[in-house]
Amino acid sequence: MSVSKTVSGQLAQASWIRRMFEEGARLAAERGPENVYDFTLGNPDVEPPPAVLDALRRAVDEPQPRMHGYMPNAGFPAVREAIAGGLRARTGLPYTASHVLMTCGAAGAMNAALKAMFDPGDEAIVLVPYFPEYRFYIENHGGRVVPVETDEQFRPDPDRIAAAITPRTKTLVLNSPNNPTGTVYSEETLRALGAVLERHPDLTVLSDEPYRALVYDGKAAPSPALFIARTLICDSYSKSMAIAGERIGYLAISPCIPEWTDLRDACTFTNRILGYVNAPAIWQRVVAAAGDATVDPREYQAKRDLVCDALSAMGYDAPRPEGAFYVFPRTPTADDVAFVRLLLQEGILAVPGSGFGRPGYFRLSLTVLRATIERSLPGFARALDLARVPKSR
Repeated sequence: MSVSKTVSGQLAQASWIRRMFEEGARLAAERGPENVYDFTLGNPDVEPPPAVLDALRRAVDEPQPRMHGYMPNAGFPAVREAIAGGLRARTGLPYTASHVLMTCGAAGAMNAALKAMFDPGDEAIVLVPYFPEYRFYIENHGGRVVPVETDEQFRPDPDRIAAAITPRTKTLVLNSPNNPTGTVYSEETLRALGAVLERHPDLTVLSDEPYRALVYDGKAAPSPALFIARTLICDSYSKSMAIAGERIGYLAISPCIPEWTDLRDACTFTNRILGYVNAPAIWQRVVAAAGDATVDPREYQAKRDLVCDALSAMGYDAPRPEGAFYVFPRTPTADDVAFVRLLLQEGILAVPGSGFGRPGYFRLSLTVLRATIERSLPGFARALDLARVPKSR
């Protein structure tokens, strides 16, 4: 057989998100797209901000010599300096262009960092529930995933994390605002984590921050880099600028890491040998020129309120997320996969919490039209009623 045993095993655990997305395509062909309500994929449904589109037009209409050619492996120096300036303003830390690598999204940043840091058998702590691709990223580079449960509000538990650290622990993956829960880690929580990690000076945090700009109710999402010295920021413009298909992001290595130059050189090398060299040239220039332009999170907040209010009124346990663009309600029965199948009968596509390591929940993406949400609500009510009907003996 030409497919490796490792990949064969990973295919068997393949993402529920993609699986349900494909199921939606089948249902749409059978029932008509107007009768299918797809809440699976976090694919932004809003358009990029005007500043982003204006910067794109300027990049195309005002070409520079060799603007489509190769560049330094870490990306254009002027672009990296622009991003470093934003990081300095946001964190107060002395980031420079040398601390920044342009990557193909946050996923490219994370894979470059893992490849640079991991030897076979090294461990990565991930907090449950977690984005399922983390497992594949870590295993791709010979690592072992160590899942650690969060508390009832899905916040990191410093004591549980401390108990999970071993001599092989290389990294702790943090994701705030969180996918799938929408939890935002507070300054207090991050300070407590920082106190734990001070006792482990070789452990590095990978902070996955693609939803940083999508925070609700006037709040903010503090970066772990403010409180944990050994932090690598993996950021993406996919969600904040609604350009998910353009695959542009960056890796920022904290200037507080003593050996940051060695780590920078290693990540620049792995970024190349993994085949990601380089991040798209035009989009590097666009994000640098567009600066802090982001989509308006109030559009997602309004849909969050609609979904959570409606589901709660029906009898679901549907807490309001603080950020990102997902809702993570409890399922009315312990078997989340069975309940997601009930929703599927109603034409509603959701992702079971089991896909994120937390059974008993399901994830809904808010990247759908408001009208789609409104049309789907009777189906949510019917599925809940069906789940509550006792099974006959």
